[in-house]
Amino acid sequence: MVQRKCKVCGKKIWIKAYHAKKGWGKFCSKKCQGKAQVKGKWLNCDYCGEKVYRTPKDFKRSKSRKFFCSINCHCSWENKNKRCGENAPNWIAGQTVYRALLKRYGKKELCQKCGIRDKRVLVVHHIDSNRKNNSPKNLEWLCRNCHCIVHLQ
Repeated sequence: MVQRKCKVCGKKIWIKAYHAKKGWGKFCSKKCQGKAQVKGKWLNCDYCGEKVYRTPKDFKRSKSRKFFCSINCHCSWENKNKRCGENAPNWIAGQTVYRALLKRYGKKELCQKCGIRDKRVLVVHHIDSNRKNNSPKNLEWLCRNCHCIVHLQ
């Protein structure tokens, strides 16, 4: 029999000699063995501050080095920091509210080419094709079909 120390708690243990040759007998119990296998770190959620455990694999895969306790916290952080203003997916020089502009200007919601009134198929068309020019004279309602035809001509 060979005497060793547990690698986790330091408790003295006796193991068989041939187990020592094979590299076995490093821990006094399954509990200590389980503690030795934990390689990750406990961090604070980058949004709410709650404690969260992350493995070394999580650290390798993370590009931002930001960790969250849940998808809810991740989405809230992203909406607050990444998806607002110029970083928003639909941002085009700050001009993204064409429908609201046309309604504010009082233009009737009907296609200027074919006369369809279905709001589900109506889109806003810039007559001079300049998306930054949002004057009432430059905007008109078109159905998706007519809008496609106008841009193909």
